[in-house]
Amino acid sequence: MLHEPAVFGAELRRLRIRAGLTLSQFAAAVHYSKSQLSKIENGLRRPTPEFARLCDAVLGTGGTLARLVPAVKDRRGARTPADRPKTPGRRRTAAGVLRSYDDGRPTRRQVMAVGAASVLAVAPLDDRIAAHVPGLGSADPDPGPDPVATYRDLFTQFRRVGQLSPPHTLLPVLAEQTRCLRDLSDHCAGRTKSGLLNLAARHAEFAGWMAQESGDDEAALDWTEHAVRLADAAGDRVLSAYALTRRALISYYAGDATETILLASGALSPRVPARIRGFAAQHVGQGHALAGDHTACLRHLEQARCLLESEAPDPDTPRLGPSNLDDPITMITGWCLLDLGRPRQAAELLDACCERLPPHALRTRARYGIRRALAHARAGEVEHACSLARELLPAVRAADSATIRLDLRRLARTLARFRSVPAVASLSPDLTAALHPTVQ
Repeated sequence: MLHEPAVFGAELRRLRIRAGLTLSQFAAAVHYSKSQLSKIENGLRRPTPEFARLCDAVLGTGGTLARLVPAVKDRRGARTPADRPKTPGRRRTAAGVLRSYDDGRPTRRQVMAVGAASVLAVAPLDDRIAAHVPGLGSADPDPGPDPVATYRDLFTQFRRVGQLSPPHTLLPVLAEQTRCLRDLSDHCAGRTKSGLLNLAARHAEFAGWMAQESGDDEAALDWTEHAVRLADAAGDRVLSAYALTRRALISYYAGDATETILLASGALSPRVPARIRGFAAQHVGQGHALAGDHTACLRHLEQARCLLESEAPDPDTPRLGPSNLDDPITMITGWCLLDLGRPRQAAELLDACCERLPPHALRTRARYGIRRALAHARAGEVEHACSLARELLPAVRAADSATIRLDLRRLARTLARFRSVPAVASLSPDLTAALHPTVQ
């Protein structure tokens, strides 16, 4: 079969010799040792997709080697059973939060987690709601002062909290808030009703992202589907298209280039708003990067840039997608160049973009900062990569993100090739601790 290591190794040797490179020269170009390369060329060591794309970039072979390596569905950013709390009931999984969504009243701990600003939001809809929200229980079915703006501001605060806290701590809060908004909408009509349902959908969609960050892809997909149903009830058909981009992102992190491209392409319809089409084009580009297609990747990223720049934001609706990137496509271009086996180019773009990230956006800084460190490590700038990673480890621990740990694990594997470098030896214990966090 074409994906056998022996076949890959023989093709790598043939292409290297055709390019006029000795094993030593090629080792210097890809920052692997001669011994490691010899084992791969002789079929004694299995190549990774990342290594294959790196070789394609150095040899200019247009994805030939990447096509010989099967896609690896890497979901290892999620906690393994050994990483989870030892005491039963210490923490509910993302799926557990979803299953308990309709179990009844929130627990005291969940109410306290929401905070004083939203006690009303998580309380069951009984006489207390009518006492505090003008219009409820009166002859007018719609509240007088529109409560939607208040809940919209609260959602903005939840997104900020999501930058600073482990995702599993926010999931119960988002579940209760989603339930509250859905139930509150039953007592309203007109624009208030649709506005509350739409906000409930945004909370559910955000819960899906936090579930993915917790390492629970199944719960992430379920929350996303729930968000689509809530949005449909509000008369908003936009979220169903956005859900395709969310599913595409899950496939991307799983290492499935084909599924990433197919799912994201489904949201490129002209009937879909420009911002969502921009995300769709971005994820198509990321899928092509995984497949090793440099030209198609950059073409779709440029399409994404044009679409996102043409967006006319609605001030009355929370914006979908990331909110802490001033130039998202340049950042993602750097991200994709690393997937394409061009770490030095990736590092240059990521350096510039990461310097502009807001200080409070810890999750975003950890996500792109670790990929920046990985780019420098693969470019052979090992000590600089270690310095960057060390600065980021507190943010990585705070984010407690399954998707960030994917790149952190790749960074650990890359640095393991340079064990004799003092900076690597010094960082290694802290890097290991960050990969296997202790759950409080």
